[in-house]
Amino acid sequence: MSLLQDFYSVIAFTTDGAKVSASISLNGSHSVFQGHFPGNPVTPGVCMMQIIKELAEKWAASPLMLKKARNVKFMAIINPIQHPNIQVELDVEEEDGLLSIKSTTSFEDTTALKFSGIFQKV
Repeated sequence: MSLLQDFYSVIAFTTDGAKVSASISLNGSHSVFQGHFPGNPVTPGVCMMQIIKELAEKWAASPLMLKKARNVKFMAIINPIQHPNIQVELDVEEEDGLLSIKSTTSFEDTTALKFSGIFQKV
């Protein structure tokens, strides 16, 4: 279940072993954007990290908890009106119940977020 009800929808979700590719459509009329920011909506970074977590949970078929964010780089603003469709790529390494994930989030030819971290199955 998504923590952010109706914030986004998964258009496509494919896996190739430990590689995940997802196409996401952001809901630009979601209430999050009314406060972040009125008239100039910006997708909050914490929401993008939640999407990564939820996609990893889908891949793992298990609830996860973020244990450590090693590297988080926000490189471009995601305006859900101008760019509602985003691509999220995950590379997953699993060992002893821990998932080491490297992720890239992009729209069109623009990289918006690079993330690497460790999640634990709960």
